Amino acid sequence: MDARVRTLFRVMCCLLVAVLASTSLTGCRRWRARRRGAAPVSASVVRGRALYQRYCALCHGQQLQGYAADHANAIGNAQFLSIASNAFLRSAITHGRPGTPMSAWGKESGGPLIESEVNDLVAFIRSHARRPFRNVDRMRVAGDADNGRLAYVQHCAPCHGDRGQGSDRAPSLAHPNLLNAVSDGYLKTTILEGRPGTVMASFRTLPEQTVNDVVRFIRTLDYAPPIPPAPVFEPPPGLDRLVMNPTGAAPVFTLREGRFVPGAQVLEAIRQNRRLVILDTRATSDWSRGHITGALPFPFYDIEEMARHLPRDGTWIVAYCACPHAASGHVVDLLRERGFQHAVVLDEGITWWTNQGYPTAQAAQVRP
Repeated sequence: MDARVRTLFRVMCCLLVAVLASTSLTGCRRWRARRRGAAPVSASVVRGRALYQRYCALCHGQQLQGYAADHANAIGNAQFLSIASNAFLRSAITHGRPGTPMSAWGKESGGPLIESEVNDLVAFIRSHARRPFRNVDRMRVAGDADNGRLAYVQHCAPCHGDRGQGSDRAPSLAHPNLLNAVSDGYLKTTILEGRPGTVMASFRTLPEQTVNDVVRFIRTLDYAPPIPPAPVFEPPPGLDRLVMNPTGAAPVFTLREGRFVPGAQVLEAIRQNRRLVILDTRATSDWSRGHITGALPFPFYDIEEMARHLPRDGTWIVAYCACPHAASGHVVDLLRERGFQHAVVLDEGITWWTNQGYPTAQAAQVRP
């Protein structure tokens, strides 16, 4: 073979080897990328993302990190999602935790979401799972409530309260909607593993029997409420009820930090028949269960539609929620941006107002 031909042959062989090697490496990289990459985002997850941003991000955070308002839990936490079933998530969204800032969002409970929208929200939350789901519901937990009480007082009560009522550091453990939805295995696993990245520590150092005893004691905090009839909610009041005492004089408020009005001053304004608007900025399900007498449902997620009807003549507008400032503060900020400079936040929130025995009302129920 001619020397020039041999040289050309060797060059061609080198080029062929280089091409094959490049193709092989590219294929491997693509395969590894497919393995590492997330699965295609479903239409349900896309819809759920939009719903989450509208209804949930205010308290649970844009990235599901929790604690954005009123210590709302970190629903994107890897440990939580590894043991929280879809059924548990659906129940929490649909029925909420009445009496706490966690509203009921399902239509059947007076909220704005139909069943398919709740499922979309669950799909979006589940898409943030970083660990495989573990079915801990079949876990057998046998304990003694009396022994568990002692361990609970020592290890759990400082955050969750002596009666499991919750505190400004941790949520309630005694709410029936929670305990009716979770299994003993869920409670035990949560105690053992905690919630890494949050204030909920791991208690793996406790003997397993002690953990079982604590689970059994927590169960004694539960009760089985009677099943209520299907609620029939009063439709939102018309524009004729927008302003309370429309012919009254303006109230005299002393604001804290230029935006927070004390509840006692609002009560005095109501008693003196002063002209004002009171807005309940929670979900409509919360307004239906109980609201300040005369307050209008003005959910924080529908402000554009609702704000068109508010008076622009300097009438005081008092917004409240249960947080006590997250949803109401959000609404007041947006109202002030739109020129409602007399929009203020009820400083203590609806829970304090109710505990003081101040006047409240419920949505009218249709009698059978």
